[in-house]
Amino acid sequence: MSVKALYPGTFDPPTNGHLDLIQRGAKIFSHLTVAILNNPVKNPLFTVEERVEMICEATREISNVSVDTFSGLMVDFARREGASAVLRGIRAISDYEYEFQMALMNRRLAPEIETVFLQPAGRYSFLRSSMVKEVFGLGGDITGLVPPNVLKRLRSRMNMK
Repeated sequence: MSVKALYPGTFDPPTNGHLDLIQRGAKIFSHLTVAILNNPVKNPLFTVEERVEMICEATREISNVSVDTFSGLMVDFARREGASAVLRGIRAISDYEYEFQMALMNRRLAPEIETVFLQPAGRYSFLRSSMVKEVFGLGGDITGLVPPNVLKRLRSRMNMK
């Protein structure tokens, strides 16, 4: 059975936790689209185009992964893409409540689309993009928490400020 899935998120910046879920999701689904939300309200550090480039660079060797962008309702984008599943990561109990509520709303809006929850590898269970930006901005070492191409872009971006 061929199952196409979306992995939606902001990915500002992409972390090794995101990559862990992408790699594992690519083993579960016949095709996984990393769906980057275009939401300027979140005041992202990187443009949508830059986030697309970073994820494409980090996933180029995974043949059944593609990267796209969307705005509006994720379930509408999923329908347009022909996806029947949504991959979501849950790091902690605090994530579960929000993700559970979102999954129930998505089920109400699109009952044909299933939500699949995965836990990241233990070494990434605490990792959030906002935390990476904060620690890096304060001079902390984030080596091993983001892919090398993302670290390079962070260094370039932070030096510009």
